Amino acid sequence: MGMNPLLWLLVTPSCCSFMVYIVGRIIAADKRKGPNKTVWLCLLSLILTCVPFFMTARQFTQDGSVSLVVGAITLTFDGISFLITSVLLLLGIMVVLFSAEYMSHQSHEEKFYAQLMILITSIIGLSTATDLFNLYVWFELMAVSTYTLVSFYRNRSESLEAGIKYLVQSAAGSVFVLLGIAILFALTGEIKISEIANNLQTNSPALIAATACLIVGFGVKSAIIPMHFWLPDAHSQAPAGVSAMLSGIVIETGLIALLRALSATRNVDLPLGTIFLIFGSVNMLMGTFSALRQQEVKRMLAFSSISHMGYILLGIGFALSYQQSAVNSYGIFSHIFNHAMMKGLAFLSAGALVFRLKISKGNHDPLYLDDLNGVAASYPAFALALSIAAFALSGLPLFSGFLSKWLILASGAASKSTAATFFIILAACNSVLSLGHYAPIVNRMYRHNLEDSGSASAQKWGGTMLIPIVALCMIIIMIGFFPFLTDKLAHLAGETFYNMFY
Repeated sequence: MGMNPLLWLLVTPSCCSFMVYIVGRIIAADKRKGPNKTVWLCLLSLILTCVPFFMTARQFTQDGSVSLVVGAITLTFDGISFLITSVLLLLGIMVVLFSAEYMSHQSHEEKFYAQLMILITSIIGLSTATDLFNLYVWFELMAVSTYTLVSFYRNRSESLEAGIKYLVQSAAGSVFVLLGIAILFALTGEIKISEIANNLQTNSPALIAATACLIVGFGVKSAIIPMHFWLPDAHSQAPAGVSAMLSGIVIETGLIALLRALSATRNVDLPLGTIFLIFGSVNMLMGTFSALRQQEVKRMLAFSSISHMGYILLGIGFALSYQQSAVNSYGIFSHIFNHAMMKGLAFLSAGALVFRLKISKGNHDPLYLDDLNGVAASYPAFALALSIAAFALSGLPLFSGFLSKWLILASGAASKSTAATFFIILAACNSVLSLGHYAPIVNRMYRHNLEDSGSASAQKWGGTMLIPIVALCMIIIMIGFFPFLTDKLAHLAGETFYNMFY
């Protein structure tokens, strides 16, 4: 009997992270220009990780959930794990390709790529955890790796401030998670989520307290308002690739961890659907209104992530409130996939522009809207990519964001509830309102005059940065025209979600 492919899926990136760091330290003395060799080793590691992933995915689609049992620990690869890992590896490869040039001027590149591999390992582990203890351990590993990535520019006070703010708020969230787990363990004597669900049959003040602690604790990582304060600073100060990972997969993984934990209360009558509907509405509106006030591009995109998290929360609220909506919950996971691609493209194309306009010239100031004036004349490829990302994020037809938003609203409509109709109208109005902060980006790049005539360079089409940007553009456009491409992935995740709560 061969070794379990799920074990290889976890072992490969974790072992490669040490190899990337050690090799990077050995060749650190190499002062030649161009990307450090570590980046190519990291890229090879991700490609190698795809091998056990495809093996695990094939076994899952043929035989159902794939489990890995080590003593009392059980990890299970299911539909949600399939979706999260697919997004993770695809976006991770794009980020590493982009960072080859973007990070080539930075010292200690090996630390960046090693921490990125640890982050990938932690997310895979978290998406497969079936008990609260392992859920917490993988959650903390994900948090530790993101601390260092957010504050990678350690010589800049703004970066350190963002990292410390993230550390403090995330640590506070971890305390709430641990407290919630402790209460559930005291009530049932179990840490396995399925066993806790079987033992919890009636409501109690202690159970309400545990649920509140879990929502607050995991809500910090998921950027649920008002636990979101770390996110704008972290996104704006982190390297572009890290911002893409944070917005594209990390906050969504925090939400998956919350859903896994809350599924332990599925047999108890708690108003989880109403809670998620309220949080979703607040996230949508506050995220959009906050983005409208921003002049810094990456902060604007950060608040946009909060708004898009609101759509996902709204879909979850529909599914937990109405069983008919839960049957059609695949729209939630379709939007998780599409948002990762759209926001990955947005941050990478914005990062390419700030690299060309500022970083390559020794200027580490953020990218402001004024910096985009007329930039399409100098960097047409990056301007077009950022425009495609803006159109998709705003939910315009023929782009991937439109369909997944539509599916979320359609799942609410399937309930035929008056309350759901109110939230659907609210979400539709918010989507139109979001054009107010996406449209100025495109308008400035194409309709305003170039303020700095010397900003153009011989490399205006970009080197290795252009490869992942073009790939993400193609994915977004193809899914917009052929939405069935992600249907199976989203449906498998939706079925897993339905079985978690019904």
